[in-house]
Amino acid sequence: MTAPKKLHVKTYGCQMNVYDSERMAEAMAAQGYVATDTPDDADLILLNTCHIREKAAEKVYSELGRLKPLKARNPDLRIGVAGCVAQAEGAEIAARQPAVDLIVGPQSYHRLPDLVARANRGERAIDTDMPDEDKFEHLPQLRTPAARPTAFLTVQEGCDKFCAFCVVPYTRGAEASRPVRRLLDEARALADRGVREVTLLGQNVNAYHGEGPDGRTWSLADLVWAMADIDGLERIRFTTSHPNDMTDDLIAAHGECPELMPYLHLPVQSGSDRVLKAMNRKHTAARYVDIVDRLRAARPDLALSGDFIVGFPGETDADFEDTLRLVERVGYAQAYSFKYSARPGTPAAERAGVPAAVAAERLHRLQSLLTAQQRAAQEAMVGGIVDVLLEKPGRLPGQMVGKSQHLHAVHVADAAGWGGRIVRARVTAAAPNSLAAELV
Repeated sequence: MTAPKKLHVKTYGCQMNVYDSERMAEAMAAQGYVATDTPDDADLILLNTCHIREKAAEKVYSELGRLKPLKARNPDLRIGVAGCVAQAEGAEIAARQPAVDLIVGPQSYHRLPDLVARANRGERAIDTDMPDEDKFEHLPQLRTPAARPTAFLTVQEGCDKFCAFCVVPYTRGAEASRPVRRLLDEARALADRGVREVTLLGQNVNAYHGEGPDGRTWSLADLVWAMADIDGLERIRFTTSHPNDMTDDLIAAHGECPELMPYLHLPVQSGSDRVLKAMNRKHTAARYVDIVDRLRAARPDLALSGDFIVGFPGETDADFEDTLRLVERVGYAQAYSFKYSARPGTPAAERAGVPAAVAAERLHRLQSLLTAQQRAAQEAMVGGIVDVLLEKPGRLPGQMVGKSQHLHAVHVADAAGWGGRIVRARVTAAAPNSLAAELV
């Protein structure tokens, strides 16, 4: 009996790439490939890439250099690059890395089996088109393992915002929303396989405007309410949101839908209106704060996360101080902050940047403030009760690890055998990035 071929997928970047990797693995499973955790014994290696940060792209080239010797040991090995780096730099990858056999963009991975077949015939297979057809219609039925209680579900792709620093509109294309019926079918299939929490994904997920089974266009709030009616699905999250698409019905859902978790990732990028305009964000700092206030009025225990860029071209000391003031005003349970990274092809890439030393000092100050806020939020949980969806065993005997309703990582003592269940636990201690708790 012929041994099955093995597939190794390495994923970079966002949750959407995680979802895409799972779907690519499903597509190749239908072709007889089984997953392997190591590239050493793989017959097909796929790097699913991210192009948001400069270093992320360079990591891909470094990884390709490490993988190249594997082809000397296994001449039948095929190496592929997928995702946003493939879309943006397909020609350069082909020129720089002769070991790469196939290149596929994020909107074309439903064609992956055909590309692999072409690579196995000795062709250099490249597909970075933006096809008209819906890739999800051409992928095999999702087969998520029953043992996993959480899952991602892409509901919206692409972006029409054209922020001056961002490559997403060029690598993922225009905003497009999947039909409601397909999403509900997929969510029911996930619930049937033991998934209890689903995170709805999109580059601008709250811009969702999918075709509903009733013939009208559904908003993300409509979709959330429909997901909440699915038997077995107990938690719903969504990411990543844009302030300009935070609609009244979605704000209301945070206060009225018990299945929608009290955690929201809402990037602002800067607290300076001048910088926000230069970024083409199309919202002001005051508008952002007003949205946050309305969300917290609807759901007082909401945990907020955000994204920040420091050192954007033209950012002054006064602009940066505006960012610090916004952070102090809003208060974040978690946040991601970066020095500006110029991405080729974006409008901001041609502008003069802030000196590296200045950007580094600003980032240090911002991260110190954000870290203090995160630690305060964690420590405020001590003694309180949290609902934890237990996902996997912890490092200590009998310990299980899961996520609270606010997306805290929680280590629960004496919870062995409770995986996949939501338990109530009392927080006994707070670490910088996690909580310790005991069953109530």
